Parts: sequence; structure tokens; C-alpha cells
Amino acid sequence: MNKQADLYIEESNEVYDALVVGSGVSGGWAAKELCERGLKTLMLERGRVVEHQKDYHTEGKGVWQYPNRMKVDNLLLEEQYKIQQQCYAFHDGTKHFFGNDKDLPYSTEEGTKFSWIRANQLGGKSLLWHRQSYRFSNYDFEANKLDGHGNDWPIRYKDIAPWYSHVEKHAGISGNYDGLDQLPDSEFLPPFDFTKPELSIQKKFAELFPDRPMVMGRTAHLSKATELHLSQGRVTCQARNECQKGCSFGAYFSTQSSTLPAAAKTGNLHIAANSVVHSLIYDESSKRVTGVRVIDNETLKPREYYAKMVFLCASTLGSTQILLNSTSKSFPNGLANSSGVLGHYLMDHNYNAGAFGFVKGFEDEFYSGRRPTGIYIPNFQFEPKRYKKGYQRGYALAGGSGRANWQQMSRGKGIGADFKHQLTQAGTWFFNLQAQGEMLPRYENQVSLHPTKKDKWGIPQLHINCQWSDNEKAMMADAEATAKDMLIKAGLENVSSYNSIEGGPPGLAIHEVGTARMGHNAKDSVLNQFNQSHDIANLFVTDGSSFCSSAVVNPSLTFMALTARAVDYAVKEMKAGRI
Repeated sequence: MNKQADLYIEESNEVYDALVVGSGVSGGWAAKELCERGLKTLMLERGRVVEHQKDYHTEGKGVWQYPNRMKVDNLLLEEQYKIQQQCYAFHDGTKHFFGNDKDLPYSTEEGTKFSWIRANQLGGKSLLWHRQSYRFSNYDFEANKLDGHGNDWPIRYKDIAPWYSHVEKHAGISGNYDGLDQLPDSEFLPPFDFTKPELSIQKKFAELFPDRPMVMGRTAHLSKATELHLSQGRVTCQARNECQKGCSFGAYFSTQSSTLPAAAKTGNLHIAANSVVHSLIYDESSKRVTGVRVIDNETLKPREYYAKMVFLCASTLGSTQILLNSTSKSFPNGLANSSGVLGHYLMDHNYNAGAFGFVKGFEDEFYSGRRPTGIYIPNFQFEPKRYKKGYQRGYALAGGSGRANWQQMSRGKGIGADFKHQLTQAGTWFFNLQAQGEMLPRYENQVSLHPTKKDKWGIPQLHINCQWSDNEKAMMADAEATAKDMLIKAGLENVSSYNSIEGGPPGLAIHEVGTARMGHNAKDSVLNQFNQSHDIANLFVTDGSSFCSSAVVNPSLTFMALTARAVDYAVKEMKAGRI
């Protein structure tokens, strides 16, 4: 991003065309689309500015260059990162991109746990995500209506398909054209390669389990940069797999590498960093939001910003917290909450089961680089007639192969020349499968504001009540058995399996969705089919809180498509004088 002198602001009395709250995947897309349509847009970010390339200060730093070899000091873990350290991407080279738990408290219902992973800086979690990118299918949009869990999605695949194409071409999605109804193809860059053991296992799975195709994982990486991507200053992925440190190549999609430069290029963007949104300002007479109340992240001083339209993109829980804390005479229980469902139907994906085994042979095969994706077996229980006995909905299986190397052997016992020699030799090939299960939408899984506890900015803390149901537990029991059975029948050796659902709290998938859901009417939903508030015409919410179900696939690509679609609608409504 080319830093313009007037890009970053603090105080402003200007009435912008649009305010965007949040700068992650959804916020970046909202800003890009609004600015490119000519709207003067102010992006609000509660954390600090992170500039592309300049602020990736651990990028390329070797493990040996860290005092504790990438491990974070125990005192810091206890005081600042008690929750964040549970994330797969957390280590000494990425900790500066994670939220400080000491400053970001929340509470949970007695007897429950929820791990809220947060990244409060410009770019948000787009700097840390795992980049798996899949379209929802029509089966996903129809599931609630067909089996009776949750409310009916007010859209279908045909409504969002053009917007998937729109965002995919800009973001860059690597994958193969697989022609699967339950996993629609994207606008693809070339797929990454399977290893030889994976090709062998893929063939065996096709013979043994023809309803469970194994495909290459689809990922927001530039496997081959197009002219469009090169014009963004992005180049082909180097297969370093150090993505969460930040990527100066811009090879994976993030706000910094892709949408923010596009928005800034228009001259219509301003950014107010260190702006913790306290609440929205609502005008009772016009029945519109007119702006936001902000607390400065560092000085704790209040300020306000104003606009003709607001896009909430602060993450599922962040946006819901803002809405719950925005009360008025018309909305005593949270803004845009005439339905009473705001905060309810919280969902996350279930990654708590899988299997692992060793692959015979292939001693003369190895791989080049660190592939930024793995294999994927889409949900094979994608419609009611395919549901297994004992639970509803389904799961995908993801994983991949590798060879034991010095990293694994370094944890073993040994000394002397023979041990050093072993460290230079590749070990046995292994292969794993991990479940990614759907969570049913349930009213009792909810977030609310704590009646007494507040954070350092004076904002009521979120109180979370979210538990796995018997349906998710039965699903993971089946996923463990299924993954193990598949590996054994495919000829792997020493196959082991696991099911950790009793100890694995919701939240760690970092796919929370559902707390301000879309719907056909204001009686049972917060938003309409265009992510517009039923109650307030100039308020849009386009992050995961808008989801009616979690489906099985990773949600970020759908965040992007829904956001771009909502902006297109909002701008047309504004020009028609209805906003």
C-alpha cells in the first residue's frame, strides 16, 4: 500500500458516505468496493496500523534467531496470551499479531468454555488465517429448510455465485476444477501438486469410497500470479509456509496485500486506527444510524465519526458486541434487534477428531518447498438422505502427507555422530485425516453483555454460553471411526485415531458465525438477503454474524462474496434515495 499523507486520520467532523467498522477480510472488501464505486469511506480499526512489508518484522527470521526457538516466554503466555496461545498459528514470530488477553477479557457461562482468538490491528485476522477457500453449495443454503434446524437462508447459490467469481479473481484462489455439486468450483489459479503417496492414496480411496473424492485443498495463494495480481504488487507463492508472519510477496490474500491498496488507490479512503468502537449512534426521528462512538485505543479519549451508511465488519462477536451495546428508546435490547435473536445461534466448526498412519514405500520420493495447503475430502453427507444414523449434517476430512525429518527426530533420544547422521535422513512417510464438522444452529448458544464487568475502554464484556450438542459429539465419534477405517482399508500401517471433543472448546476453529443472522423477515432474523438490517435501512452487517448455518466449509470466501454483493446493493439503494 502506498501510504498517502492524508490516508490516516484521528479527529474528523466530515460526514462520510460510508463507515466501515473493521479491517479484516470483510472490512477490507467493504472498503474496496465502496471506494471503487466513488463513496468517500472511513475505515475504523480498533488496533494499530500495520503496513504491508514494512511491519512484517519477523518475516524470514530463522528459528535459531529467536531466544527460545519460537517458544514464547512462559510469563507472557500466562499474563497476555492465555487464550491466544491455543491457536495453531501462535508462536514467538506471530504473537505481535494476536490480541492481548489481559486487555481483552470476556466471561463464559459456568461449566462452559469458549476460546476467542483475536487479532486487533489493521488487517485483522486476514494476516493470520489459514487461507482455505471454498464456496458454499446450494445444499448448504437449503439445509436449514430441509431438515428444520435454524431458519431458512434467504439466498441460494445462484444469488451469490457471480459474487464468488468477482472476489476470487481479485483475491486469487488456487485449486482444481473437480466438478462436484457439493463443492462448487471457483475461478481457479493452478492447483498445488499432490505428493506421490497422496496420489496413491487418492486412487485407493476412489476405488474403496467412490462417494468421498479426495481433491487438492483450495487456498487463497497465488500459485501463478495473473496480470491483475502483478498490478497489485503481488507475486507467486514461494512455498515458505511462513504466512502468518506476513508475506512481503503478497502471495496470499490479506487486506494489506490486496483490498486495501485497491481502496487507497481511489483516493476515497481514510483510516482511523486505534479506534475502539463503543456503539453506533442512532437517530430516532429518521430511523437511521448517523455514526459511531469511539474510544481511543491508547488515550481512552472519546470521539465520534459520522456517515450516511455503516458497514459492520468487526468479526462475528465484535459486531454483535457493538450492536448489543448500542441501545436506544426503540432498541433497548440492542440496535436492530426487534427480532430478539441478536447474539443467539452462535456456531463454530468442530475439528476434534481424526486419524493418522504411516505409508509403506516411496523411500525415493520427497517434496519441494512447504506447500501451503493439503488434501480435502468434501462433506459426503451433504443432504438429508445421506445423513448417518445418530446425527444430522456432516463433516469434511482434510489432511496430507509428509516425511519425518530433523524436526520430528529432534524430539527423540540420541547423541554423537550416528544421531547427527540420522537427522540428515528422511524418515517414513505419514498421512493424516482431520474432521471439519458442522455445528447446528441452536438458540441457547449465545453471547450477551455482562451486567457488571467492563473492559479498559469502559465497554461491557461479552459473556459467552456455547456448548457442543449431542449432535456434534455423535458426529465426531463417527468421524474418528470413519477416518481410521479409511486409512486402514487404504493400507496404511500403525493407524491411530483421536476424538478430543470433550476437551476442545468451541472457538478454536476461528470460524464463529451466526449471531446476527439473515432471514426472510424481521420476526426471526436481524438482516435481510442483502445483509441489510430489517430495522435500519442504512446499516449493513457482512461478517460471519450474518450466517444462518455454519455449513462444513471454511467461511472466509463467503464473507468476501456476501460483502461485495451487499455493497453493490447498498450503493444502488443510496443512489435511488432509499438510504
